[in-house]
Amino acid sequence: MAGYIAEFFGYRAEDNSEPAIAAAARQICPFLGSQCTKVLSRDRIVAGVCAVRQKTAGSPNVICCPNRIYAENYKMLYYVARQAFGCELGLYSGRIAVEKAKIENGAIAVFGHGWGGELRLPQRAGTGSYFVDWVLARLDGNGELTEFTAIEVQTIDTTGNYREARTALLKNREIMADTVGLNWENVSKRIIPQLIYKGQVLQREDLCKTGLFFVCPKAVYNRVLNRLGGKERIPRFPTQPASIHFLAYDYQGVPVDGGITPLGVLEEHCTTVYKVQEAFSSMDLPEGNVYRDAIRKSLYGIEQ
Repeated sequence: MAGYIAEFFGYRAEDNSEPAIAAAARQICPFLGSQCTKVLSRDRIVAGVCAVRQKTAGSPNVICCPNRIYAENYKMLYYVARQAFGCELGLYSGRIAVEKAKIENGAIAVFGHGWGGELRLPQRAGTGSYFVDWVLARLDGNGELTEFTAIEVQTIDTTGNYREARTALLKNREIMADTVGLNWENVSKRIIPQLIYKGQVLQREDLCKTGLFFVCPKAVYNRVLNRLGGKERIPRFPTQPASIHFLAYDYQGVPVDGGITPLGVLEEHCTTVYKVQEAFSSMDLPEGNVYRDAIRKSLYGIEQ
């Protein structure tokens, strides 16, 4: 498998503008305003890779760094807050939101990714985890907690590497193929079971009225829904505590040299954790004796 780096330190790999070159030289993540946190595992070199694409013609750019989702000062969080709470309120880090809510007649406390303190959740014996990437908690005008929602963010994990492609971009802005691939196996092995488990945990929370929001690139969104058998297998339901909101959050608008391509919600689908669990555990099976027929064909060269 082979692929290309599609976005480098926030800018398209094809972008030869001064801002794109300067960002790479400084190794700054424009979405965090600090050094890129993505590193190459072998020698801890700053990677700077935001998105990749496969070598196959027409393959889309797929975001591989979660920090890319937080572009435009965490615009994604504001979108989810409006969807979940149905109102426009300021977002503030953890405890700061309490006083802000009293001044502004309501606010949203944010926990996750450097916002707010760590939520002290009980440890779970065995496998599985309660933790989600983000919690948004709505406070009323008295600073009292009234409800909350949770967000899980998933980009694509990669296989192979892009070390030589990175070096070529950094030295002379040359785009070259490398061994980087997309790890779709995680869709089945890790992402969907986690959504089911965390959705069930949140469904038992008295103040979680809108369930779980799952935010991912469009390619991941498509793969997850296809793995579940399509939207007909997980029909749309109105928002409820058992909801899982699938949000395809991806590139939106025309790329411009010297500028960062904006992101937005391209598609969304709200269903329930029970429908996701049912679809995941009841996939279509092939006809009987497929192994037998394959063995016979391999042994004798003909269908038996």
